[in-house]
Amino acid sequence: MATTPWSGGAGPAPSAGAALVTAGAPTGSAAAPSTASPSAAPTVPAVWTLSTLRAYLVAEATAKDPGVALADLEQITVKSPYVDGFCHPIAHDIGHTALTMYHGDVARAMSFPNDVCGSGYLHGVVEEKLQEMPNPATAVTTLCSPKQTGACIHGIGHGTMFVSHLDVAAAEKMCDRFPKGYQVTACSEGIFMQLFEPDETDPAALAKLPKDKLAVEPQYPCAEQPPVHQSACYFYAPIYFLQTHDYAAHPEAFVQGLAWCLKAPTSARRSDCSRGMGSRTMKYNIDRPVWAAEQCQKVPSAWQQQDCTAGMVSYWNVNYGDANAARTSLCPKLSGEANKNCRRSAAGSSSAD
Repeated sequence: MATTPWSGGAGPAPSAGAALVTAGAPTGSAAAPSTASPSAAPTVPAVWTLSTLRAYLVAEATAKDPGVALADLEQITVKSPYVDGFCHPIAHDIGHTALTMYHGDVARAMSFPNDVCGSGYLHGVVEEKLQEMPNPATAVTTLCSPKQTGACIHGIGHGTMFVSHLDVAAAEKMCDRFPKGYQVTACSEGIFMQLFEPDETDPAALAKLPKDKLAVEPQYPCAEQPPVHQSACYFYAPIYFLQTHDYAAHPEAFVQGLAWCLKAPTSARRSDCSRGMGSRTMKYNIDRPVWAAEQCQKVPSAWQQQDCTAGMVSYWNVNYGDANAARTSLCPKLSGEANKNCRRSAAGSSSAD
């Protein structure tokens, strides 16, 4: 089955280090971090938004170092859990900034290990580096060597969408160069997360999706993808549904989305979509996990309740960087069937954010 030749018609997103710095913050790149006075830091707002937190942390990474910004991000997510709903692309941008600061030195940029917000920082470093490579197609299988972790390869998937200018078929061909199935899957996850969610609150995300084709085939382009890439596509497709149904103002959209997942063509793809909807439900409501679990339990089918909960568990583990996080800190918060489903799913995935 041929892939959909999907091109967004736009170039890669600009580096955060070049454009997303608060007024008065240092804008130049440096081989080593500077020593900025704490008094120069921007005023912390009462409520963070994606744009204010991104600007604050990119400025902090530039003025000090990425490790300081990541540690600050981690503290902010603990103090204000709602930030988890939009912090992943911010961590990406800190990674972009780091690679610019250290003149493309991946080892130097990765010397600040912090998996906060689903390893977004690592993803950002990898995708930025891939854009710098003279031949990205041949670099995809070596950039994460020697460990070849799922999180790093997921970042490469994001990067293939940047270097292919959002052409899904071209990005898939790069991911297909990996020799092992799990590596192709991890890379594919990055492709479709970047397609459906280049920036959680950026309207450009929806502009990349052809409304005429979506009107005929609501889960487009997932059915058109080769089998090895379909699972990731259906897992991230719920992002589109939730964005177009204004989930923030209409919380019933999460349960409606689970019904929408039943339109997938096979039981395996309906399961992928249901897990993806559970993952998004957790991501967008991580400060109220009991409520999120209740949404999974509102559908009539036991299998879909379980798949939705499995998606919740997957995101919880990724967000907190611990494959046992759900078992120890999420499942005990839940009761009844939600608790049972949580424990059946833990520890869940450790790569799909």
